[in-house]
Amino acid sequence: MATNETASHRQLKRLALDWARANGFAIGACEVRVPQSGYRADVVACSVGAARRTAVFECKQARADLLKDAHAEAATRRQLAELIARRAKLAELLALHRPDLRRGEALFPEFDSWDFSSLEHTTYRDVLAELATLQARVLKGTKFSKMFRYRCADFLYLVVAENIFAEAEIPAGWGLLVRRGESLALARPPVSLEAAEEQRIALLENIAVAATRAGAEADAG
Repeated sequence: MATNETASHRQLKRLALDWARANGFAIGACEVRVPQSGYRADVVACSVGAARRTAVFECKQARADLLKDAHAEAATRRQLAELIARRAKLAELLALHRPDLRRGEALFPEFDSWDFSSLEHTTYRDVLAELATLQARVLKGTKFSKMFRYRCADFLYLVVAENIFAEAEIPAGWGLLVRRGESLALARPPVSLEAAEEQRIALLENIAVAATRAGAEADAG
């Protein structure tokens, strides 16, 4: 468990485990690594029997926590394309005003490149910084969209404190569980992703690992 975890977040995880068990997911644990995604989920649960199904729960106690992981991938890529075009336009204008920054590596000027690395131009620097941020986000993939795209579990649930979100901010395909006092209410059902059986087995194994680790930590404490 993270040392900086708040009591509210721990409570959301406990409520998610309780809700999972009450809704047919008999096996579960907190802080479970999710195969393929590269992430660790707040709660993962699994049903028993031949018709085994798995569920991942991500808990968000504040709107800032929700938005941090909920960047829309398509929108991010559109924004990235716009920034690339803006950078190219700025570079074109800067080249006109600063011919001294031409590298001089090509025989013909129209094929030459420009070195803006030492240029103190606030707008250009800001565009580069934002571009780097968006590129990193796209390359890494956004947490919600990546877990949905890879079908990391049969069902994906977002567990939130009440009144921290707008409907448009809830990631596509995810179910929504909202805290009402000391229980969770299903505000939106998830899409059934029909995860691969290999993924279900891997999740079940990771639940066992996480539960064993939590038990060892409790004994040590």
